[in-house]
Amino acid sequence: MKTYSAKAKDIVKDWVLIDAEGLVVGRLATIIANRLRGKHKPTFTPHMDCGDNIIVINCEKIAFTGNKRKDKPYYWHTGFPGGIKERKAHQILDGKHPERVLEAAVKRMLPGASLKRQQMTNLRIYAGPSHPHEAQNPVKLDIKSLNPKNAVRG
Repeated sequence: MKTYSAKAKDIVKDWVLIDAEGLVVGRLATIIANRLRGKHKPTFTPHMDCGDNIIVINCEKIAFTGNKRKDKPYYWHTGFPGGIKERKAHQILDGKHPERVLEAAVKRMLPGASLKRQQMTNLRIYAGPSHPHEAQNPVKLDIKSLNPKNAVRG
């Protein structure tokens, strides 16, 4: 019995559409990260980009559990001494680029290296309900039906 290792010509990439309205950020990011890596396929190979192309819409309506929306900090550094900056999750979601919250969550769940950058190019996140990828005929993935905890209750 030999271990299967996928070749570049053997990899088949599908297009998946996910509606993020009312979904919990961490649970959604986990599902997206696993699909970007291709771990849901029997032909998964750790050193190859064998995941799917993922389109996420309605990212501005994503949800946090508990008080994370107003308390969770996102840090960055300007490069100057004492240049640590902080912005809360609600400031980013209500701001100009709400898709950056989900992008940061998914990016941090992928193993780091050049393969991470390559897999992140297969992720397209849009704040609103429209996207320019209708020609690819994406298959809609219903995350809410997978587990009731994936969506915010109440």
